Amino acid sequence: MEKEFVRCQVEEGIAVVTIDNPAALNALNTSTLTQLDRVFDQLAGNPEVKGVILTGGGEKSFVAGADIGEFIQLNENTAAAFMARGQRIFDKIESFDRPVIAAVNGFALGGGNELAMCCDIRIAAENAVFGQPEVNLGIIPGYGGTQRLPRLIGPGKAKEIIFADERINAQEALRIGLVQRVVPKGQAVEEAKKLLKKIFSKGPVAVRMAKKAINEGLGMSLRGGLDLECQCEAVCFGSEDKNEGARAFLEKRPAQFKGK
Repeated sequence: MEKEFVRCQVEEGIAVVTIDNPAALNALNTSTLTQLDRVFDQLAGNPEVKGVILTGGGEKSFVAGADIGEFIQLNENTAAAFMARGQRIFDKIESFDRPVIAAVNGFALGGGNELAMCCDIRIAAENAVFGQPEVNLGIIPGYGGTQRLPRLIGPGKAKEIIFADERINAQEALRIGLVQRVVPKGQAVEEAKKLLKKIFSKGPVAVRMAKKAINEGLGMSLRGGLDLECQCEAVCFGSEDKNEGARAFLEKRPAQFKGK
């Protein structure tokens, strides 16, 4: 039987997805990626899931990188397909139509940092460490690091981190915008749950359309992004949630959104 490296528990609309291979600091081997891909397919088809938390098993690591042993067999002809598979899975997480929060509980290095960057929001425990150490192996980040990192923190800082393998602690990650919150060790998942529950009280259609407008708009010109924003806003105005939200505001009561 295939060893289970990815666990998923759903409670109160929140799916906590845990990459669980602490002995290897939760490294992303082929089996782990396959299971992660499968779990997000299952979550996409589960209407009870309103949001996802992605975290690592154990106390030391979120994900400390890829399985370097698998790199030995790769060459110029096979590496592109290997990396493209990982990018496809990470793209699936990034485009998941409900909020995804990374609860970074330790090392987020290489593929781990790239995985965290796929999430909508990153909450770091105070012991978290971020980095892209691939140059030490004579390669570059291959699961989106050269593209997402400069978009999040700017090209100059991203180049410093990638070129020189500069490790970033939680407070520095907060300062440069790589993470959005820092919490005491062991509290990242609980903080993520609190934030998701707050998001759940808002209009689900609006949250979904806001995510679409932001994510897809980043790859467009300003004019293209503004046009997309209009399209997403039109979807919101055609929803039952908009009518409920407006009525609740006028009647001075909490809205009871249905996500329709």
